[in-house]
Amino acid sequence: MDKAIALYNQSLEINERIGDVQGKAATLHELAGIYANKGEVDEAITLYNQSLEITQRIRDVQTQANTLRWLGHLAEQQGEYTKAISYLQPALEIFQRLKSPHAERVSASLDRVIRNGLRPATLT
Repeated sequence: MDKAIALYNQSLEINERIGDVQGKAATLHELAGIYANKGEVDEAITLYNQSLEITQRIRDVQTQANTLRWLGHLAEQQGEYTKAISYLQPALEIFQRLKSPHAERVSASLDRVIRNGLRPATLT
C-alpha cells in the first residue's frame, strides 16, 4: 500500500503541475480509499473532503456522488449516523438523477443507516 500511496502522491503532483483539477479530485478520492483500507480513517476523511470540495466546484457529479457515498460509509462505521445520512442522501439523489446502478446500493445503505440511527442505545 505504501508504494500505491507514493504513486498517487506523484500523480497529485503531476495533476497540480499541469492544472488537471478533475484528475486531482479523482486522485484524492483514490488515495482516500487506500487510507480507509489501511484503517487510517481520519486521513481518508480529510482526502475525501478535499476531493469533494473540488468536485463540487467543477461540477463533476459522478465523482462527487462516489465521494459522498464513501464519506457516508466511513461515518456509518464510526457510528455517526446523522453525518452518514447527510452524505448518503445527496449521493443517492445524484445517482438517481444519473440513473446510475449505484443508486440501489446507496439507497440500501441509507435505509440501514436510518434504521441503525433510530435504534435506542443499548444500556450497559
